[in-house]
Amino acid sequence: MVNQLLVTLVNSVLGSGKPTARNNYAYHCPFCHHHKPKLEVNLTENREGKNPWHCWACDARGTTVYQLFKKTNASSDKIAEANSLISSSKPKEYKKSNTTIRLPDEFISLSNGELNDITAKHAKAYLNKRNISKYDILKYNIGYCNKGLYANMIIIPTYDEDGRLNYFTARSFEKEPYIKYRNPSVSRNIIPNEHLINWNLPIILCEGLFDAISIKRNAIPLLGKNIQSNLMKKIVTSVVNKIYIALDKDAMKQALRFCENLMAEGKEVYLVDMQDKDPSEMGFTNFTKLIQKTVPLTYSSLMGYKLAVWLKKHTIGY
Repeated sequence: MVNQLLVTLVNSVLGSGKPTARNNYAYHCPFCHHHKPKLEVNLTENREGKNPWHCWACDARGTTVYQLFKKTNASSDKIAEANSLISSSKPKEYKKSNTTIRLPDEFISLSNGELNDITAKHAKAYLNKRNISKYDILKYNIGYCNKGLYANMIIIPTYDEDGRLNYFTARSFEKEPYIKYRNPSVSRNIIPNEHLINWNLPIILCEGLFDAISIKRNAIPLLGKNIQSNLMKKIVTSVVNKIYIALDKDAMKQALRFCENLMAEGKEVYLVDMQDKDPSEMGFTNFTKLIQKTVPLTYSSLMGYKLAVWLKKHTIGY
């Protein structure tokens, strides 16, 4: 059944819509301004509050009228009215990880400046080479192990919003390590270093903890190339609007998928051109300059990136 109140509301923002099949209404797209009504909005009355919308010309899309109004810069009273009509507009709780984890028994914090054993000196030299400062060591409680399973490895812990340990990364500081990384066998479905994140400010998604430390502000490491479900839910339900995606070049396909999903949720998304370097290799100053030059993605530019990835995949060797 069509939600007539929602039809009236959407008509007041996009103009008079034309009924089509399956309780959809067609409108002139405010994103690509196609001369024909190519934007279809499903205005079915449902308990989930999902009203998918999609432009058949520019591929703009989303799942709720609230998102549509946010993307079109509708007035605050229209957005508020959409919220009141959509039952699912209230933030959903995200599931916290119940994984129990602790640091290695041999962990020694490098925040103690009086450590003078040879292993500590090698650990500090490695961190200095990666432009990790004494302040970073203190802020992230970075340490090392001189024996045991994690011998000759840097240990970088991460904590949840309540300051409880939820993961750690171990990276060898030997010149030619047999094993470069050795991470705990626990779930990565967490929000690393959430105790340091201000959800009222723009966030930056990067791959690893060294990247997040180099970026220095409001950076969330994915601990890989995928956004875990708890992190995605937190981003979607938070008030944060600007999101920067800063993944390595070899993760472009994943990055574009994240961009599309977050744009569909009404977020303003920036795809950072990493230029074949990760943030830790680039350094804080150069990465900051790159961020400042990055502009918000549009559905048109997103499609351009996706086409470039497709062409690269299908023209290799020709």
